[in-house]
Amino acid sequence: MKTKTKHAIVAVISDLVTDQRVHRTASFLSRKGLEVCLVGRIRKISPPMPQRPYRVKRFRLWFDRGPIFYAVYNIRLFFFLLCHKADVIVANDLDTLPACRISAWLKRSELYYDSHEYFTEVPELIHRRHVRNFWLWIEKKCVPGLKHMFTVNDSIAELYRNKYGIVPEVVRNIPMPAPEVVPGKSRSDFGIPEDRKVLIFQGAGINIQRGAEEALEAMMYAPELMLVFAGGGDVIEYLKKQTVTMKLEGSVIFIPRQSPEILRQLTRLADAGLSLDKGTNMNYLYSLPNKLFDYIHAGIPVLVSNLPEVAGIVKKFNIGIVATSHEPEQLAWNMREIFRDPVRLDTWKKNVKLAAGILTWEQEEKKLESIFRDVV
Repeated sequence: MKTKTKHAIVAVISDLVTDQRVHRTASFLSRKGLEVCLVGRIRKISPPMPQRPYRVKRFRLWFDRGPIFYAVYNIRLFFFLLCHKADVIVANDLDTLPACRISAWLKRSELYYDSHEYFTEVPELIHRRHVRNFWLWIEKKCVPGLKHMFTVNDSIAELYRNKYGIVPEVVRNIPMPAPEVVPGKSRSDFGIPEDRKVLIFQGAGINIQRGAEEALEAMMYAPELMLVFAGGGDVIEYLKKQTVTMKLEGSVIFIPRQSPEILRQLTRLADAGLSLDKGTNMNYLYSLPNKLFDYIHAGIPVLVSNLPEVAGIVKKFNIGIVATSHEPEQLAWNMREIFRDPVRLDTWKKNVKLAAGILTWEQEEKKLESIFRDVV
């Protein structure tokens, strides 16, 4: 007797193009035989959607931010979920959970919640009391009693356990293996000099309190180096203006968001990667950004801020420097220190390769097997 095909809808509020975490989840479910639809939104600045092995739906909305935007998105998502088959619904982050939880209850669908961050402690909320209180209310209504929840690292999982008595599974943001693209990109394709030591600061969310401003200012004290910002975020335009103001045009390059394939090639062309989140809020304090694993799989050593999850991996594998300060002059010293000792640098590069062989998606994916064992 033929088994009935199950349908899964994976919902997130991003434009999907560079959101590798939801791509990994949707790809996993698709490979397991489910009919998958990944739902997000499309913005005026959104790049074209690359080919994916599952269906994609992106909402066009009149509003791009603020309370009305979140309300409209959840209403659109709610009716989409009601009108489409969904044996499985995966909500990504708190801003999609209300629509997903109500729809799952009405449709008797199996609900899974993937918290990409400690949402109610992000820097955009912590100084906006009324807005934060609203999201805390949503969290208290939607999170307790969840049967299936997973998140990005052990620290955030422990925060949710202490707060709501639930124990999320942990699936880290380790990249999927990718075939080598031939011919590959060279530095000249991105306008990067061949004769400079290059530091890359990548991310789709280069926002406030992630250390980008201090990294830029540090270049005043390390003019022989080159800093590449690759991606987008709230502070990119500010960084571009400051680059001109500080006359750093010869030392700083901005490269807009790229497809994951092109970004991987770009990252491999750098000499070291930067992950400099500041522990000014609980979300960043316990963060474990995608970029750290991207750097490791690109084979480059790293300079990271002294945060528990990030520093723990760097120290465990001995793959770079843990900065003790965000003072620009000290950061510049750390940047230069990466390249001061060729023997140590060679050791870091060897260790990065070893770390990449251990921190693999094949191992991490086994956790998804456990999480979705009832439906795959």
